[in-house]
Amino acid sequence: MSDAPEFPFLDALDDVFLGFDEDGAVVVWNRAAENVTGYTDAELAAATLGDLFDVQTTEVVDELFDTGSAVVEADLVTADGDRIPYDFEAHRVAADSPAAFAGIGRDVTERHDQRARIEAREQFLREMYEVIANRQRSFTEKVEALLALGRDELGTAYGTLSKIDGEDYVFEIVDADDDSIQAGDVVPLSATNCERAASDEQTLVLGDIARDAPKETDRAGYTEWGISCYIGAPVFVDDDVYGTFCFYDTEPRDGQFSEWEVTLVDLMSRWVSYELQRDRANERLQRQNERLEEFASVVSHDLRNPLNVVEGSLELADETGDVKHLDRARRALNRMETLIDDLLTLARSDTALGETEAVDLALFSRECWETIPSGGAALAVETDQIIEADRTRLQQLLENVFRNAVEHGGDAPTVRVGDLDDGFYVEDDGPGIPEDERQTVFERGYSTTPEGTGFGLAIVAEIAHAHDWDVVVADSASGGARFEFVEADAQRA
Repeated sequence: MSDAPEFPFLDALDDVFLGFDEDGAVVVWNRAAENVTGYTDAELAAATLGDLFDVQTTEVVDELFDTGSAVVEADLVTADGDRIPYDFEAHRVAADSPAAFAGIGRDVTERHDQRARIEAREQFLREMYEVIANRQRSFTEKVEALLALGRDELGTAYGTLSKIDGEDYVFEIVDADDDSIQAGDVVPLSATNCERAASDEQTLVLGDIARDAPKETDRAGYTEWGISCYIGAPVFVDDDVYGTFCFYDTEPRDGQFSEWEVTLVDLMSRWVSYELQRDRANERLQRQNERLEEFASVVSHDLRNPLNVVEGSLELADETGDVKHLDRARRALNRMETLIDDLLTLARSDTALGETEAVDLALFSRECWETIPSGGAALAVETDQIIEADRTRLQQLLENVFRNAVEHGGDAPTVRVGDLDDGFYVEDDGPGIPEDERQTVFERGYSTTPEGTGFGLAIVAEIAHAHDWDVVVADSASGGARFEFVEADAQRA
């Protein structure tokens, strides 16, 4: 402090103290003012309030004359040209003071930084909302935009939405600095940190994998691809882990991902989960609507025909007294019963599986065979597999395949159940199914005989898919029809 030896206690203040006259010229200051601004005593003695703060001196002085006090929020300009956010509160002082006004300034850099962070986060949330609320964008386009937005905020080289398919990790949507990872790429799940995020069913945060999770450094993602930092959240559909929404980089972080960064990844992953869940629900609703339309068609057409037969037969029996007309009515009623049974089975086949269990395929096949009218047909079982299945649904599947073989396999066919590397098959030694019809046999209502309902093989396909099996039509060794049931993953491979 200089020019004011009568106020030595001001040097004890950590905050900047300034006294200035009615023209705004600095006349008193403390040691903190010198230290913070970097100006010498001589330079401070020649300065005005407007030289030290980014303000109009006259405006501040006028306000002080009018109200007796003023609060200035402005940058303090140092001798080096640096600008420091400051709050300077000034008041009029006693008439006998060497200064007409005096004030104390405080560094508010932290407050300004916090405000800037809040504004940046608000901007991020606005941009995120604009992405997800844009009805003109597809789901893929929205996820791509979110990944780009997230990468920019997190400062990572890669952002992906990936699906976990058994032991495989499938990159579905990718935003990256390079093309080393592209949508559709498949890698072993065990190579990725996403395996841990999925198994723990919670967000995994690793600013530096070697530092934060050294046990994870034996994964190929670290040893071969150089992934050194990771943040990812599981994506859920139907309460099961679908995959992960994650960001990663080959450069480790000095610190950890912040609470805000974890929050934004959680927010985006939850939106992705919601959208995937909604899409699946819409697909189910669409299938249900289609099924209702089909059922309405069956009720209005297929069931009406046998009803007309029953009505006509009863009228003839009443008019003629000949009970033989009732035989025709009974056959029509049997036809109606078959139609209704198939409709009910088909209606339930697309719902979630019940509890699955280990099923002895050979023993169960023989039990199912006993429930159908097989006539002179024979069953040959050549399997010792134990499969995981919903017994009720599996029974419906086998009974319908067996019934199809008996009805379309010619006179006294032999129906065989056997093993495949990734599943099992059911075949017969009948005339088989022409190649040009193999894509249509599973369509609802498709039948090659007037007596068929056209729902049997549709039921088979629905139940197979509910078990995550693919069903393929092929030729048996004898040229008959062969239905192969294999794990969906194996079929894609």
